[in-house]
Amino acid sequence: MTGTFRIADSVELAVVERNGFIESRHAGSAVVLSPDGEVLRSLGDVVSPVFPRSAMKPFQAVAVMTSGVTLRGEDAAIAMASHSGTAAHIALVRGLLGRSGIPASALACPPSLPGDRVAREQLIREGVAAAPVYMTCSGKHSAMLLACQANGWPLEGYLEPEHPLQKKVLDVVERLTGERPSASAIDGCGAPVHAISLTGLARGIQKITTSQASSPFALYREAAALTEAAREHGWAVAGPGQPDTVAIERLGVFAKFGAEGVMVMTAPDGTTVALKVLDGSSRASTIVALRLLADAGSLSHDDIDRVQAELDLWVMGGGRPVGEIRATV
Repeated sequence: MTGTFRIADSVELAVVERNGFIESRHAGSAVVLSPDGEVLRSLGDVVSPVFPRSAMKPFQAVAVMTSGVTLRGEDAAIAMASHSGTAAHIALVRGLLGRSGIPASALACPPSLPGDRVAREQLIREGVAAAPVYMTCSGKHSAMLLACQANGWPLEGYLEPEHPLQKKVLDVVERLTGERPSASAIDGCGAPVHAISLTGLARGIQKITTSQASSPFALYREAAALTEAAREHGWAVAGPGQPDTVAIERLGVFAKFGAEGVMVMTAPDGTTVALKVLDGSSRASTIVALRLLADAGSLSHDDIDRVQAELDLWVMGGGRPVGEIRATV
């Protein structure tokens, strides 16, 4: 059976420390690209395929935006979001659907309640049942439906790999990463996800995040618009207190996590990181990416130290911090 890189081909990326004792270790692989696309640093196996999971959302959003759908500002940010389901997030999702009168029932992502505690408890008090619109990927799905409507593609079956929209997504992934996926599968939200190397993922994300609005090519103009939207509306990309939002708002990076320990991040100068924590945990992925960018000279370690407390990396004992999750790269 095919799969991602092996334990033997990974390196330690982070540890969990409790009262000075290393309780757990997170192994994985990571690649750092310089602003001009050269490999600055390679940790572990960065050529075997990984599923980017939600780190593929920037590619999917660009595919929508180059299919006749104009998305700017918060609308673009929610299209690549793994949102926490606050009222503000859901308003954006409903706003996208409302552009063309698409009913929320057209969403093919699974029903869910918001990840945000306040929003979830409010819905429970009101007796509102789980629904696809509250699912963390509903912004992406709404944008996909808009692209279908704009092009006369069927709304039903928009997640099928042979649907014109999904073929467009695959084309964008291949063009930006320079790789043909070695495998495809179904993501948690029901959309196709394509296996590429960490190096290919980093190259694709870097092309998106360093694109210029003045480019003669629509692909890069739309990528520039998406990047600007994500950096200006970090709250929409994830949510209050969420690691992606904290990193974007406090440090000015472009950050997008993916399930199973995937993270992509680009510093303001264009230096880009892609990593996967092999055990699938995402608890250390943000701090590892930030430290790798700082080691590359693109961010300040002091600045990262100041925001680290907001990333909820404390190890608790008896209701108080007794250790932390820290990067060891």
